[in-house]
Amino acid sequence: MRFTVEERHLTDESGRPITDPYPASFHSLQAESVDEAVQLYLAEAEAELIGNVLKLPGMQGVATVRKASGVYTVQFTPTSQRDATRS
Repeated sequence: MRFTVEERHLTDESGRPITDPYPASFHSLQAESVDEAVQLYLAEAEAELIGNVLKLPGMQGVATVRKASGVYTVQFTPTSQRDATRS
């Protein structure tokens, strides 16, 4: 399953709120579940999970993570049932 990952920058490395009017970025990744998507994201982003993953209906999830550049809220949303690159 393909997930769209919305990464919203909350604070900088010193803990100050981000003032950028567009602090979000989007990525995609392939995973079997939202749990696997979170783990893949954490490994790729070299991030640390803060607290628990909030699981929402429809295999969606929201997590708060810490990276070297600050704290982020990350939303995982499934975008398709299969990888479009496979036949």
